[in-house]
Amino acid sequence: MLTKDLSITFCGVKFPNPFCLSSSPVGNCYEMCAKAYDTGWGGVVFKTIGFFIANEVSPRFDHLVKEDTGFIGFKNMEQIAEHPLEENLAALRRLKEDYPDKVLIASIMGENEQQWEELARLVQEAGADMIECNFSCPQMTSHAMGSDVGQSPELVEKYCRAVKRGSTLPMLAKMTPNIGDMCEVALAAKRGGADGIAAINTVKSITNIDLNQKIGMPIVNGKSSISGYSGKAVKPIALRFIQQMRTHPELRDFPISGIGGIETWEDAAEFLLLGAATLQVTTGIMQYGYRIVEDMASGLSHYL
Repeated sequence: MLTKDLSITFCGVKFPNPFCLSSSPVGNCYEMCAKAYDTGWGGVVFKTIGFFIANEVSPRFDHLVKEDTGFIGFKNMEQIAEHPLEENLAALRRLKEDYPDKVLIASIMGENEQQWEELARLVQEAGADMIECNFSCPQMTSHAMGSDVGQSPELVEKYCRAVKRGSTLPMLAKMTPNIGDMCEVALAAKRGGADGIAAINTVKSITNIDLNQKIGMPIVNGKSSISGYSGKAVKPIALRFIQQMRTHPELRDFPISGIGGIETWEDAAEFLLLGAATLQVTTGIMQYGYRIVEDMASGLSHYL
């Protein structure tokens, strides 16, 4: 049983607790998000939607292990939601109708200003409480989408302004860790009207090489690719970037949603102590299940 009220207000939105699903395969449809709400998650970031329809490969996962342990890092070649846009919007509407007291965050990704503006309008009409702009997916190969955008302060500022034209909802800009200085891009997002930052997305990586085929893993039709790495192993990278932003005079009080390797209440407390307000999780759920939130919330409640 919780001994402390963990509810918070973040970017003007009331969260029952700071724990959220991050935009990922664990929040890819109504049923997954409903399960998260039912097991105690305070919010859900629905898997990124856009006008682009992903053609997912299989297999598309790999992991890094150490002897006698579970995996310490996880690689994925996921893209954005593979469902049609209308199907995703219908899922958002249904989630908000069925769980009006839970926070629903729509992650969006466009290829130009018009798409960003239109997506923002559509998810607000569908009932989202907040918008998260995915400027950081390492699997998207177009220079108009994904982490290439997140490395350009000019594009981040321009697309944030477009989202603000399409919606009045609070907006987070999701940062790529595949960059030297995150502050420059975070400041651009702030100038563009972002209400906060989500950090970090996955780290570009090659986790393993198949020594027989001499190709990186996972192997799809004889090929592989550099793609996103997550899990416990990226926590130090996430904490470093959050600390970097928190010590910048213009970002010291800017709201941050922390992401990267959170799977215990101790991890959560570390992010909070460095200045994050909400906490997003994916890989921990994939490894331990949705009910991981129960231990995290209970432990954090007793610690605080």
